[in-house]
Amino acid sequence: MSVGSYYRQTSREGLITLQANARHVQGFDQFTELAPKAITAAQRRAINKTLGWLRTHIARSVGQQERIAISAVRQRLKAYRAGSNSQGKLWFGLNPIEASRAGRPRQSRTGVSVAGRRYAGAFYKQVYGDKPDIWIRTASRHFRASDYPESVISASGRPRSGWIAENDSRYPLAKAKISLAEVRPHFESWTNRAHQRLLVVMAQELNFELQKLLGRVRNA
Repeated sequence: MSVGSYYRQTSREGLITLQANARHVQGFDQFTELAPKAITAAQRRAINKTLGWLRTHIARSVGQQERIAISAVRQRLKAYRAGSNSQGKLWFGLNPIEASRAGRPRQSRTGVSVAGRRYAGAFYKQVYGDKPDIWIRTASRHFRASDYPESVISASGRPRSGWIAENDSRYPLAKAKISLAEVRPHFESWTNRAHQRLLVVMAQELNFELQKLLGRVRNA
């Protein structure tokens, strides 16, 4: 395996793949040939430990940048542990996240506030689903599409790509969401940092396996 870690993005998700082998770590070339099973075990442990580190790092970074509760960001991150192909993957859902999950919403007579954001004219209420969210009528003079991305609901209860001004109607509604578009440029730096971290952890795991092998040789 000569290719290092890499990432891919689509309009709705990002995927970081972590991979390395002992030849990426200086000084372990000969050990690779002597103990291939030990090398494989070290690779998997290193990748899985780095996945956990990366998930925590991204959750904190995005939470601080976008003013979103870290627990909400972590729910968008799913780690796939290394298997027989010695690859680990971290999936990140990039659809806009509900503003109500950014912190604790507070309703006032003029709107809703949460995590330093203010949604004038909005209300915090259970409309669809089993939990309340931050909503606004799209006919409201306070409605701004940028605060409600991909979230307009028609009178039928189905999402719409546009909206109709119905000043005397409850519908359509829009749910307040936070765009994650600003995190896209960070995937390259996240991947590079994770790969460097992987090499450090892998050197530790390889050294652990080497010491075990030397111990068995001494005791033979």
